[in-house]
Amino acid sequence: MSIPDTMIAIAISTPGAPEVLQPVTTAVPECADDQVLIRVAAAGVNGPDLAQRAGNYDPPPGASPLPGLEVAGEIVAVGGDVAGLEVGDRVMALTNGGGYAEYVAVPHGQVLPVPEGWSFAEAAALPETWFTVTQTLVMRAGLLPGMTVLAHGAAGGIGGAAVQIATFLGARAIGVVSSPEKAAYAHELGAAAVIDTSRENLAERVMALTENLGVDRIVDLVGGDMAALNVKISARNGHIVQVSTLGGGTASVPLRAIMAKGLTLSGSTLRPQTSATKAAIADRIRTDLLPRLAEGRLPRPRITRFPLAVAAEAHRHMESRTHIGKLVLETAFGLEAQATGKGPLTRA
Repeated sequence: MSIPDTMIAIAISTPGAPEVLQPVTTAVPECADDQVLIRVAAAGVNGPDLAQRAGNYDPPPGASPLPGLEVAGEIVAVGGDVAGLEVGDRVMALTNGGGYAEYVAVPHGQVLPVPEGWSFAEAAALPETWFTVTQTLVMRAGLLPGMTVLAHGAAGGIGGAAVQIATFLGARAIGVVSSPEKAAYAHELGAAAVIDTSRENLAERVMALTENLGVDRIVDLVGGDMAALNVKISARNGHIVQVSTLGGGTASVPLRAIMAKGLTLSGSTLRPQTSATKAAIADRIRTDLLPRLAEGRLPRPRITRFPLAVAAEAHRHMESRTHIGKLVLETAFGLEAQATGKGPLTRA
């Protein structure tokens, strides 16, 4: 197929509420020597997108100003320095921005194959959350088989990914959710136990599940007052991974308890990391996790689909915090692939 000069993308007209997301016609990005150009079928919606839209998470220098940190689609151009990827490959990728568009250029080290049998929409729901959890819980916090992992927000993107990755790697995942419906979904994802805070006391339930030892690793998206509770329910030599602060960006924590237990509290944001760091994370996913996806035993994430043009509606839905699983935007190409049951278009 020929590559057009222009494309439809979603731009942020000015920082603000979801309605500032507006479809625009803009140039198709150039494909640099170390990049591939992807014809986007689907783009995942994530918390950092909402923060960027609101003016609280600026793109790093050199990154696209358009929102969108994960996509799936078909490679339509390959840079001169790229090996191992070809035009026509079905891929999913962690972008540096620009995913809410019909085309996006991505450093080749951040590109992974779409798992066998997965749709573009399902694949687009993986990269941002799987890169985040692999970097923080696996590589930085040193997750090992046999550990107990507590995943807050276990019915959402990052929390659900933490449940699945921990289970894949031989750990025991405990999900934390806020409703019976979300609890059922967390069990579907493979959680060994689920705590529904709408009817259970989190600290009491954790201690009952761990014989009063506490949990070895915590993936927290809440922050605020949850920080002190995380310290309380951590096991000796535990590690708390802070990946978001939906409940508040500041916290009062019991330092003496952190010292007495020998705890580690680490935080990280993914988007500002270097391409080399992101490529290293991709290599870890390719080695340790993609083979498991190919086995077909992983429950697919629950997907709620929206056409690309109504990205604002998807943001409103995500901000309601009632959704389960992942939200995905689909381009005309993605809708066509879904309707025909085909993956990539035939190569030219």
